[in-house]
Amino acid sequence: MRLRIQRTTWPRPALVLTDTPRPDCPDCRGEGGHNRDYGDYETGEYAGTEWDPCPCWDENRSWVLLPLPRLPRRRQPHVDPWGNGYSDEPPF
Repeated sequence: MRLRIQRTTWPRPALVLTDTPRPDCPDCRGEGGHNRDYGDYETGEYAGTEWDPCPCWDENRSWVLLPLPRLPRRRQPHVDPWGNGYSDEPPF
């Protein structure tokens, strides 16, 4: 098990201690799994991609170390780029 600290935003902002893939794994070469494309059974067209995790790590193994506060969003007032209102003069 190789641990690292990571910032997460779901389900709420927090610092978590999480497992990472083995960098010397012969199956995934440290990527943690493989993407597998699949097609529609009727047409054979591309239908999506599935993630197959490697058994060298568990992507669901994590522990919350520190919940972070949710910062309020700052609202910027609407600013007219042409000055204080509208003008009937042409822009040239």
